[in-house]
Amino acid sequence: MNETLPIFTSWFESPIGWIETGATENGICHLYFHDRKGKTGESHPLLRESQSQISAYFSGTLRFFNLPLAVRGTDFQIRVWDELVKIGFGQVLTYRDLAIRMGGANYTRIVGQANGRNPLSVIIPCHRVIGMNGSLTGYGGGLWRKKWLLEHEQKTCAGFTTVLF
Repeated sequence: MNETLPIFTSWFESPIGWIETGATENGICHLYFHDRKGKTGESHPLLRESQSQISAYFSGTLRFFNLPLAVRGTDFQIRVWDELVKIGFGQVLTYRDLAIRMGGANYTRIVGQANGRNPLSVIIPCHRVIGMNGSLTGYGGGLWRKKWLLEHEQKTCAGFTTVLF
């Protein structure tokens, strides 16, 4: 029998809107941006730790998340999300380049779809994937948030002098 674990949720305000975070006993399972606060959340150690790390990210003092993750997706989606984590803080990669890493340029569309289904915005940095011509495309939290996140990372990187946008 496949039993589903309960999901605990919490809400907190970030510089770019409300964040809803979900966790099971096994790890963080979702992080979504919202324009308005939802129902009051629950208290859980993983939620408190994720909020602490996300707050440190926004303050510019954290570049790598160290949280147990409990994401659900197809094998291919999980492979794509694993590649997203390898894109360095303040760096970007095109959808095409990510597709080539995944097996070939002909994977661009399916890579884009997997990227769009990422349930852990910021933690799994799907915002670091851009269009071939450097354009900002495809961010579930809104392109203005994607732009903000990339600019935040660029400003935070020591010695980073090139502005991409």
